[in-house]
Amino acid sequence: MTYENIYFLGIGGIGMSAIARYFLHEGRRVAGYDRTRSHLTEALEREGAVIHYDEDVRQIPAPFLDPARTIVVYTPAVPRDHCEYRYFLENGFTVEKRSQMLGHLSEGKYVMAVAGTHGKTTTSTLIAWLNRALTGGGSAFLGGISKNFEGNLVLGEGPRLSVEADEFDRSFLRLWPDVAVITSADADHLDIYGTHEAVKEAFAQFAGQIRKGGSLVLKLHVDIRVDNPGIAVYRYSYDEPCDFYARNVRLLEGGHYRYDIATPDGVIADCTLGIPGWVNIENSIAAVAAVWCAAKHEGTPLDETRLREALASFSGVKRRFEFYVNTPKQVYMDDYAHHPRELAATLTSVRKMFPGRRITALFQPHLYTRTRDLYPEFAEALSHADEVVLLPIYPAREEPIEGITSKIIAERITVPCRIVERERLAETIATMETDVVISFGAGNIDACCEALAETLRRKS
Repeated sequence: MTYENIYFLGIGGIGMSAIARYFLHEGRRVAGYDRTRSHLTEALEREGAVIHYDEDVRQIPAPFLDPARTIVVYTPAVPRDHCEYRYFLENGFTVEKRSQMLGHLSEGKYVMAVAGTHGKTTTSTLIAWLNRALTGGGSAFLGGISKNFEGNLVLGEGPRLSVEADEFDRSFLRLWPDVAVITSADADHLDIYGTHEAVKEAFAQFAGQIRKGGSLVLKLHVDIRVDNPGIAVYRYSYDEPCDFYARNVRLLEGGHYRYDIATPDGVIADCTLGIPGWVNIENSIAAVAAVWCAAKHEGTPLDETRLREALASFSGVKRRFEFYVNTPKQVYMDDYAHHPRELAATLTSVRKMFPGRRITALFQPHLYTRTRDLYPEFAEALSHADEVVLLPIYPAREEPIEGITSKIIAERITVPCRIVERERLAETIATMETDVVISFGAGNIDACCEALAETLRRKS
């Protein structure tokens, strides 16, 4: 790429910040706008990016005003009437979506892309960790903060590149992977797609873009059309027999598991994952299947000893099954889940980890449109808890929709439920009878984590 300057609209997004960090590492000048200051934007500023937080063309640094030297990358969450977006379009700049830029950066790499309406981030991060353990190299653009790599960008030797393929706005159709994992194709982003069938058709198109000679790793029972005769197709599951699955699963202390992984080449016995929860076993099966495909492509066998060590040392991703308190009297964990299937999977995982204990779910719905489209499913999923506390809807990029509030979820939950403002969440929890507490959401509920943790530490 010949551009000296890379300007980001929405630079603080988890995917955008990884690409910005890559260009800083490459010695390019990086600047951008974001609506909100965050730990991600502050980290980028420390690394040399120039960032402003007001929608104002006058704050774009002078070197970035030359269209011959500057390329603009934007996130689809930026509205089309954003004044800076309009300025760049109207003045002859090259303006590309984040997914287009990711497509450029993946050229010449062996691309291992993880798609799905949930499970993407943990699976793609584990693939990056397994690549590092098995090959000593590999790169990644991640959709979360990896605890092992201490960031969302991984730079390493060799051709393997692990990426999260985001279905929002059909962004993943900019990628042409060698190995694709599809973890799920549930109804989501219906403000973009309109119908669940349109969602599934987009995933089918993504599967059709796998390069000839490549592989699709598809979760068992995910119902999408696969019309790509030049690829191998493998199915995976938690524990149902298929190409890749877990068997002989044993619960260990603290919610961790030991299990065997069945593969087409045989069984990898006595694996232990470094993070808890049965749903993460399923993610680990998908990740192992992906690196198995890569090894098969390279003509090298999997080193089972290194694989077991890497699974055991995997520390997970920030805000994915993240424990803050874990004592016999009080447990508190935080999770990014924001779709009904994710909520149900996490709550059933926690129920197995802590049998017989009382579970309180704290949930901040994300987007008015998602709440409108899925509120009965949210209520059903949250009813797996023993008690629920709802926060008002986090709007993100959206304007309010009349009649769509957290109340329409609360009215359908079948266990005790209340709605509180985010600012009062910790003090509310302090007055409640609690045992195992889980906070959920993709908005700003994570800003409450430390206060919640401190409240529950005092209780224990």
